[in-house]
Amino acid sequence: PHIIIARTDHPVSHEVVEKIALFCDVDQEAVVPLETTDLLYAVPIILEDLGIGDYIVEHLKLEPRTPDLASWRSMVTRMRSAREAEPVRIGIVGKYVELHDAYMSVKEAAFHAASAANRRLEIEWIHSGDLEKGKQWEVMETLDGMIVPGGFGYRGVEGKIMAARFARERKIPYLGICLGMQTMCIEFARNVLGLEDANSSEFNESTPNAIIDLMLEQRSITDMGGTMRLGLYPCDIKEGSVAARVYDVAQVRERHRHRFEFNNDFRAAFEENGMVFSGLSPDGQLVEIAELSDHPYMIGSQFHPEFRSRPNNPHPLFQGLIDAAIAFRESRQQKNKTTQSSGELVE
Repeated sequence: PHIIIARTDHPVSHEVVEKIALFCDVDQEAVVPLETTDLLYAVPIILEDLGIGDYIVEHLKLEPRTPDLASWRSMVTRMRSAREAEPVRIGIVGKYVELHDAYMSVKEAAFHAASAANRRLEIEWIHSGDLEKGKQWEVMETLDGMIVPGGFGYRGVEGKIMAARFARERKIPYLGICLGMQTMCIEFARNVLGLEDANSSEFNESTPNAIIDLMLEQRSITDMGGTMRLGLYPCDIKEGSVAARVYDVAQVRERHRHRFEFNNDFRAAFEENGMVFSGLSPDGQLVEIAELSDHPYMIGSQFHPEFRSRPNNPHPLFQGLIDAAIAFRESRQQKNKTTQSSGELVE
């Protein structure tokens, strides 16, 4: 190796650095002890401060230059200070919550947005299957907002549909991603349009009301391996929508991984009852974003916005969720204070 980064939980003495350099036949300057830090995003700054950038430049015989890390340092400072700020409690309602790393990108995207808003992110992990069994509803009552992320297979889907109904009826800010958007639409069809047997053909091939169905180009495919709608695609944003407000651009490009889409046979009925399809493919055929017109922030995306979030540039849909969750929390606190004051006056 040319450089050795030595991960450690404790300080490393100069003698140990010398020994590593000797036995690995590298310069002492090329041995960089990297102690465990309180924040992952601080690692680039730590490495730069330890001189690894200068060593690489010298080794590759490049022109010396000083990186501008001012904005990154500011971001790290903001993230650390947010730990002492007011919390915002977000529920992640998923099928794989036993292993939090399954939703690492979603969790980090929410963290990016919460830190940018100077709020301490509190995550509540909620198994959608538990909701089906009547469990964890007391936790749902405490949420300021919720995320229903993607997934495959029928297990836990009814719980996600129940979560979408809870968010819609309680006006709790909601972000549905991929399957989370689809379950949001199924819930709307069942409980607003009155289509009690509405479903996705992924879960019930014989449903007469397949709100979510295979894309046309997918229906003739028998070997499903590697045949998804995969990668970066453009999406046109509807003017005047919540999506337009948070994105502040007319077209975005987002990353996809799916083969089921909203069934356009139901588009008119949805729109007549308050659903806004605020993001469409450029040809107008594929629903990319759906949102409720009479809800402060209930929005679903067929794509995966978490993959385009950055620590110093939170994704607009996540930032919109966090901002709405903060407003929801503050409104609830104000109502509680008013109720408490009224009770004291009565006494």
